[in-house]
Amino acid sequence: MRAGIFGVGHVHSESYVENLRAARGVEFVGAAETDRFMLADWTKRHHAFGYASDDELIAAGVDFGIVCSPTNAHLPTVERMAAAGVHVLCEKPLATNVDDAQRIVDVCAAAGVHLMTAFPMRFSPSLATGAEWIREGRIGEVLAITGTNRGHLPTGYAPWFADLKLAGGGAVMDHTVHLADVMRWWLGNEPDEVYAETNRILHPEVAVETGGLVTVGFESGVFATIDCSWSRPDNYPTWGGLEIEAVGTEGVFTVDAFAQRFDVWSNGQTSWVDWGSDTNQLMIDHFVGAVRGDHPVAVTGFDGLRATEVALAAYRSAERGQPVVV
Repeated sequence: MRAGIFGVGHVHSESYVENLRAARGVEFVGAAETDRFMLADWTKRHHAFGYASDDELIAAGVDFGIVCSPTNAHLPTVERMAAAGVHVLCEKPLATNVDDAQRIVDVCAAAGVHLMTAFPMRFSPSLATGAEWIREGRIGEVLAITGTNRGHLPTGYAPWFADLKLAGGGAVMDHTVHLADVMRWWLGNEPDEVYAETNRILHPEVAVETGGLVTVGFESGVFATIDCSWSRPDNYPTWGGLEIEAVGTEGVFTVDAFAQRFDVWSNGQTSWVDWGSDTNQLMIDHFVGAVRGDHPVAVTGFDGLRATEVALAAYRSAERGQPVVV
């Protein structure tokens, strides 16, 4: 099975290339990128073939690809891939607006190709345990959930993350979707209302919001909060983290999805070395199995669409200063 990466502007392309090379039965063909300087640097560092366009990579022969371009470029790439029968694993959020996200879902369905949203947290063993505990009623009826997804300002490796046109927003767009997806997964329920506050207290030099607090109401009556921010200092040991707590009628549990790590002190510097599960590898291995026909896709394009809708609703709420319907 042959695979490629479509766009190298997303930081996750740095790890996905090694995940693809480690995946059983997968041959990594190369990466497509229209920025020739970025492509030259990326291919040199990863000892990979480079292609100047999506069409060139498709013509080289790929069965599936991972879309890692800026968010506003996802749709045209997915349209080309679907038209050629190439299965799609697309970075989150799916698009910068609901119409484009829906179009991505529709074109893949019409072409009969698999579409999976890149939500690696669905493959976190600790978060999967949380989902099982909720289904088993270990904490009774869930009343509320609170989550945090914080990272450092990403412009150092990808300036487009803070470009409103390319990314669709800032920290809210970047971080809300992961937790919105986990909450939908855990509850088996859909969000119906969102209220959000955003600010630029941190990193006021960028033109998008760098912090936000999003409150999400679900159809079941559960309410949830999402702390989404670019609040980690540049010298923080890792890019960020994801923590989530569920409160029920019979108990409470908390998950730190990135707790499987060693703390390392060396020459006055602190770093974290992960020893636990590689959720990116688990996600890609799952997608390979889906393309092979072993099982259905666990995280669909519809899941990506719903999470995108929550993030976009947060912006409407912050602008209006009141709750909005999802």
